[in-house]
Amino acid sequence: MSYTTASARAEMSELRRLKSIIPPELQSWVTVETTTEVNPPLVRCEEIGKDQVEIQIDLVKWEKLAIDQRNLLFWHEVARVQQDTIPRDGWEMAALAIGLGGAVGELWVRDGLLLVLALSLCGISGYRLYVRNNNERYVKESIEADEKAIALATRFGYTLPNAYKSLASALKSLIDDTSKKSLRRRYESRLDALQRSAKKAKNGVAGNTGNRNSLGGREDRESWSS
Repeated sequence: MSYTTASARAEMSELRRLKSIIPPELQSWVTVETTTEVNPPLVRCEEIGKDQVEIQIDLVKWEKLAIDQRNLLFWHEVARVQQDTIPRDGWEMAALAIGLGGAVGELWVRDGLLLVLALSLCGISGYRLYVRNNNERYVKESIEADEKAIALATRFGYTLPNAYKSLASALKSLIDDTSKKSLRRRYESRLDALQRSAKKAKNGVAGNTGNRNSLGGREDRESWSS
């Protein structure tokens, strides 16, 4: 068997594996494919049609991660689909271009009313672009998706500590491998929030088992997010 054939089979096997860990209620309209872009992100989801979402994977980078890291990062994208926060092609860029072009044209013909309308279109589309690309909003949505990814992991058989630990490990790998400062800060914000969430969850579990431990039970010292 040639290396190319073996590699292709390995890629198809991984894609099938990932499809199998999509919740059943999403499997009819969420697909998984390898990306064909040049220098793509590790993983992302994209709306490709009405009621159809594709999760795109850069398998070259993907295969460098451990299985548990892959699973939690994949469930993060699934969670984005569930909470309807996936990126969409909007009208804003087209409207901004039309507004700018119109503003330049109206300056030439000196039509004040049309100039005001063109500038208004620029302002509305520019504001929508700002809101959509706002870093604070992106981080908030990512943190919420991380929480949902933890819940999905427990649904597929992970213990809560292992789910937190696997996602934290994946985020640390992304931080180490990311040279772009703004993207690294986003990962760091997600990791900080995840560690706070893990501590809160661990304290809740400890409270529920406090009576058992006070009667001589061994304290659970399993790491949750390190």
